[in-house]
Amino acid sequence: MFARMENAHTFFRFYPVVSILVALHVVIWFTFFLRIPIAEPLWEKMIGFNAAVQNGEYWRLVSPLVLHVRFEHMIINSISLILFGPALEKMLGKSKFLILYIGSGICANIATFFVLPAMYSHAGASGAIFGLFGMYGYLIVFCRDIIETQHARLLFAVICISLFISFTAPNVNMVAHLFGFLGGGIIAPFISSHLHPHQPFLLHR
Repeated sequence: MFARMENAHTFFRFYPVVSILVALHVVIWFTFFLRIPIAEPLWEKMIGFNAAVQNGEYWRLVSPLVLHVRFEHMIINSISLILFGPALEKMLGKSKFLILYIGSGICANIATFFVLPAMYSHAGASGAIFGLFGMYGYLIVFCRDIIETQHARLLFAVICISLFISFTAPNVNMVAHLFGFLGGGIIAPFISSHLHPHQPFLLHR
């Protein structure tokens, strides 16, 4: 289910949304790292900044999802997306997968806006990634016949470890992680009504 054996061309053909999101992570990070002239003003307009959202710059509830400050943060989120995104993109379809991903990220950033101080700034796709975990959590609890037991156990362990890290690691926006996860779980029943037990892709991938 989570082993990736496709080459780059095949992966893009099968999972275009995941591929484009990962490409955006990498390209945008290197744009800032290489200090391309447009990078600094672009960063200032896109980074999540609660005070700016309060002043009506609502696009900042979405734009931070493709930004990362640290290289390792970008890599971890990109690898997580490559590992856990394809099964959901295949199962849900491109449009519903985007609704899940972006919707969870927006939930995470709205929570960050309301819970954290006005001068708080943030960047990263972690809230959206946790939304994928929220979707998997919903499937594990309410759609047990869709995911094999061994995969469900693996996902449960990944979810628990990820949430534990969110609450214990320094300099982590645990509000975004928690509410991204909850957002994914809330969105899940609205986009998974077409699923049925014994779906071949999830059981026999």
